[in-house]
Amino acid sequence: MSNIEHFPLMLAGSNKRNEHHIEVRSPYDDHLIATVETAELQDVNQALGTAQGLFSDRQQWLSVAERIAILERAVGLMEAEADSLAKGSAEEGGKPLLDSQVEMVRCIDSIRLCADTLRHDVATPVPMALNASSQHRFTIMNKEPIGVVVAVSAFNHPLNLIAHQVGPAIAAGCPVVVKPAENTPLSCFRLVKLFHQAGLPAQWCQVLLPENHDIAEALVTDPRVAFFSFIGSARVGWYLRSKLAPGTRCALEHGGVAPVIMTADADIDNAVPSLAKGGFYHAGQVCVSVQRLYVHRSIAREVAEKLAVAAQKMVVGDPLSDKTEVGPLIREGEVERVAEWVQEAVDAGTEVLCGAKALPNHCYAPTVLFDPPKDSKVSNAEIFGPVVCVYPFDDVDQAIADANSLDVAFQASVYSSNIDNALYISDRLAASAVMINEHTAFRVDWMPFAGLRQSGLGTGGVPYTLEDMQVEKMIVITSKGIR
Repeated sequence: MSNIEHFPLMLAGSNKRNEHHIEVRSPYDDHLIATVETAELQDVNQALGTAQGLFSDRQQWLSVAERIAILERAVGLMEAEADSLAKGSAEEGGKPLLDSQVEMVRCIDSIRLCADTLRHDVATPVPMALNASSQHRFTIMNKEPIGVVVAVSAFNHPLNLIAHQVGPAIAAGCPVVVKPAENTPLSCFRLVKLFHQAGLPAQWCQVLLPENHDIAEALVTDPRVAFFSFIGSARVGWYLRSKLAPGTRCALEHGGVAPVIMTADADIDNAVPSLAKGGFYHAGQVCVSVQRLYVHRSIAREVAEKLAVAAQKMVVGDPLSDKTEVGPLIREGEVERVAEWVQEAVDAGTEVLCGAKALPNHCYAPTVLFDPPKDSKVSNAEIFGPVVCVYPFDDVDQAIADANSLDVAFQASVYSSNIDNALYISDRLAASAVMINEHTAFRVDWMPFAGLRQSGLGTGGVPYTLEDMQVEKMIVITSKGIR
């Protein structure tokens, strides 16, 4: 145990040490990676008190120039540590190393985007002199930080999700308290340490892992919290929103059951590799992962079989190997759940084209199911595993209706060689974004990323989160010298 790294709480100005801790283990082979100290209620109160005291004293606010400089220095430090951060993320989260390296590139770019957005982040003035009562006046519009931010993050992108929550808070000038995912907290601690090394005073960003759910809820629902950023399950997100203190604003990012519609004229050979990546990337543990694939009956069997061939060729295993394409699920219980959902569909008569079996080391074989019942869990709930369902259709409007039938709506996609067909379907899909001839999980960090219905609340993406974490203040100047 003496060689295992230990991560204490990141509480500004505190050397307090708690007896309780959690073990962070590899989701692949369960080896112990590190231990992380957990926070008691008094630690939460201390963190929020520090953050609120900082925000209440405007003399301590960081100028825009200071914030930009900190973000730019952080980018340099992240670039220097990129390889070790990516490897650490793969080890604790199970995302294959190649994909974790891509995530690290995105993480760096997200922080760079925070600085770049801040350079041009101005409020639009309100026009005056439009009538007699507004003569001799003009307005100055300023943007100010909203207040204390509490960010609760998810396990599946332990680097870039933190960048999307903490980066905008730093850019906006908000003190932020971060609760990383219990399964993948180490990447958060490492990134925040780099922010501190870049010149961010420790009290501006604190990290803690609450000892239990009651303490976590106390953190989120405290009246000192001005903005709550949540990435995780819908059940937890909507529950916490219902408990927020009056005046606390929030953004919630949940999941979906992403639909794809393929018309008879789709380019199958180009579509299949894209669909395989979108469905099996990070073992399907992505909130917009390809799950429901509606394909015109004339090509449905061909598409499903070619997708199964692509799935069977994927290398499943050790996330630290540069050959691995699909790693483990985050915990053993998730493997059992995915297996149960697939078995339910099989028992109802679903045809299995590949996979449908658990593998060693908490892995699950990439699975293609053909025409499972609409009332099965794999058809109407987010599976968050490497499973893609293919449904043949005859009438495109019925396929659209089926795609839109759930209480979640996030990103969707259409594959077609006919622009009129592609736009017809895109116009009618219930989604915040529709990709044409691209899988549902496509994303760049400056685009809006918004779950609709029960998939979330508000809009993610660096510029949009930065906007959420600020308020606009209008100053009206009256002077006879103004015409």
